[in-house]
This record gives sequence, structure tokens and C-alpha cells, in this order.
Amino acid sequence: MAGTDHNYVEAYLRRSAAALEAVIADAQLQATIDAIAAVIAKAIGGSGKLLLAGNGGSAADAQHLAAEFLSRFVSDRQPLPAIALTTDTSVLTAIGNDYGFDHVFERQVRGLGRPGDVLLAISTSGRSANVLAALRAARAANVVTIGFTGRNPADMAGLCDQCLCAPSTETAIIQQIHIVAGHIICGLVEQAIPRKP
Repeated sequence: MAGTDHNYVEAYLRRSAAALEAVIADAQLQATIDAIAAVIAKAIGGSGKLLLAGNGGSAADAQHLAAEFLSRFVSDRQPLPAIALTTDTSVLTAIGNDYGFDHVFERQVRGLGRPGDVLLAISTSGRSANVLAALRAARAANVVTIGFTGRNPADMAGLCDQCLCAPSTETAIIQQIHIVAGHIICGLVEQAIPRKP
């Protein structure tokens, strides 16, 4: 493409690669990914479900991962119960209109979440008010809480049973690490679930 700033392209790729290399070098972060997969597999194996929430690009990641669970990631197997709380426009606009945007996930967690379920809450900043409200509601409902955030988790870490902190402060790079980790978790959970006959 004429006029492309190759310095920008290379610099972005190097920041992206550096974040992935940081994950590769971080045994504790890898252990967190493994622990998150184990929690989700245990919940699904015990007739629980996975709820996912986030805003913007994180909403897209929530929907992406729910699709991997309900359809398949690699292997043909039974569909796994996962609900992205970002997709029902009637619910989102009703709650947003009646109670305010900060409650769009919290009320869904209160209505849908049951003990034995898992909430995967995604916020690159760790400060999204509606995501934090969902985590508080999940804890009150005895729903296991998992967070995906960036290097500085802010208030999010204290509300999560497991918190994955991507090694970056740059939103786009954090989101890349989140989807890589999400894919790894999908693969691990899929391995733990019996294949479809």
C-alpha cells in the first residue's frame, strides 16, 4: 500500500511480539491461564455455565470465546454452555434505560448466575464500572469470578478468584494477549471434556 508507514508497522509488531514473549517467560502467568481453564472445565463438568462480559473490543472477545465454547474450538464435541452478556440488545437497552449503563451486566449476572457458574469479566483498564459491578454481583451469588485485564489491574484483581494481567499498558496489545489466552483456555477445556461420540 502506497504511503504505509513501515516504521509504525514494524514498531507495532515488535510491541506485540514483546508482549507474547513476556507471557512465554512468565511461568506464573501461564499457571494462571492453566488454573482458569481448570476452573471453567470443573464448572462445565458440574453442570455449570460460563458467563462472559466486557465493553467494546472486550465485548467482541466475550462473544468470540462464547462462540468457541458453544460451537467448537478444534475438536468435535458436545456444545459447552457459555453466554456472552453483551449480545441481547433488548436486555442491554432495557437495563441501561431503567437502571443505567453501570448495571447492564450486573443485573444479568443476578438473573442468570447460579452457584457453580463462572463469570469471565474482561476490562483492559481494570476500572470499567459495569464490569466491576458484574464481578461484585457474581461474588454475592457464589459465582466463581475470573478477570482479564492489563498490567495494572486497578480494582479488578480484588474481585477475582483468578485474574489474568496481560503484560502491557497498551489497550490493543492487552486485547491481543486476552484472545491468545482465551484460545489456550478453550483448547485446555476442550481437552478436558469428553469428545462427541
